[in-house]
Amino acid sequence: MIANSMIPLVQGNSAVRAMFEKGKQMAAIYGEENVYDFSLGNPNLYPPEAVKDSIIDILNTEDPHKVHGYMSNAGFESTRKAIADNLNKRFNTDFGAKNIIMTVGAGSAINVALRTILDPGDEVIVFAPYFVEYRNYIANYHGVTIEVSPNPEYGFMPDMKEFAYKINRRTRAVIINTPNNPTGAIYPDTVIKQIGDILAAKERELGTTIYLISDEPYRELIYTDKPIVCTSKFYDDTLIAYSFSKSLSLPGERIGYLAIPDMSDQSAEFIEAATIANRICGDVNAPSLMQLTIERCLDEKVDIDYYKKNAEDLYDIVTSAGFECVKPEGAFYLWMKSPVPNEKRFVEAAEEEHIILVPGSSFAGPGNVRLSFCVSHEMIERSRDAFMRLGEKYFK
Repeated sequence: MIANSMIPLVQGNSAVRAMFEKGKQMAAIYGEENVYDFSLGNPNLYPPEAVKDSIIDILNTEDPHKVHGYMSNAGFESTRKAIADNLNKRFNTDFGAKNIIMTVGAGSAINVALRTILDPGDEVIVFAPYFVEYRNYIANYHGVTIEVSPNPEYGFMPDMKEFAYKINRRTRAVIINTPNNPTGAIYPDTVIKQIGDILAAKERELGTTIYLISDEPYRELIYTDKPIVCTSKFYDDTLIAYSFSKSLSLPGERIGYLAIPDMSDQSAEFIEAATIANRICGDVNAPSLMQLTIERCLDEKVDIDYYKKNAEDLYDIVTSAGFECVKPEGAFYLWMKSPVPNEKRFVEAAEEEHIILVPGSSFAGPGNVRLSFCVSHEMIERSRDAFMRLGEKYFK
């Protein structure tokens, strides 16, 4: 018999994965070319050639015991130093190897941070709409998820008054995600500074430490002139969770890191505790081959223009069909308003046209749907007629 705590997780299994599985089932019935699956953020682009070349060279030239063996739970020092140096060069920060813990992707980095921070009943604030797994990550450590609504006057930016009101002595962390999954929005530096100012004031008022966990797997995927900013420069108690899944198209390799700045509260003690958490969460250490690989590929990137064109063309298709959405600024998701209040009914209607969407209620954004455009451009073009037929059902 499974644990009682797992029952609601089974019943509420990830809608993203559920729709992905449905897409595969429909493809088997109707043919893959006749199904338009916008469910999963699974990059269609291949990794840069340098990634493959590095893997081959490492396997041919490095000591096999090093390539396939254990290392420090924080990861190879050379890899951590290379990442720290790269961050310092790009963002004028002051990280060293000791400030970086290699993790099994950004999801693992967030779990390591939460395991280090939370006691049962502690609260973590998230800004709706948010990545579906945050609530589960928080529950892993018996924490409580506190949602903050978006400000209706400023698109997808958080309601700062509600945010400040919901911070209390049980608040241990806040999670932000920019560029954002599911909306594609980018928090400008003014918003991040305001979040940091509110947290700093609350720390002084309450006499507690509140960590800002910045989830940044889409940091390099930006389609506007908005600059990439380093969140830790706006608030001392910042923890950065990063993944190479999107920037290098390596979601299946599960490689990322947690960055812990020196200016954060009791950073040396936190780094030691987080390194232990990295082990006891079950990962032990990040994959050794991939650590050595990304150490060589930190300046590589996928074709951002490809995703930008996908975003523009999908936006053109859905708006031409009559649907309302905001053009994505980053990441690879398009957030579209449902033409009916119950977006799950709309998702079912889309399935009749073989279009696979994810309901927004899964992201605490009811009344909307998410489309992932990290797909082939050919599929986007093939979906045009299906979206037009879908639009005719609502906008005749």
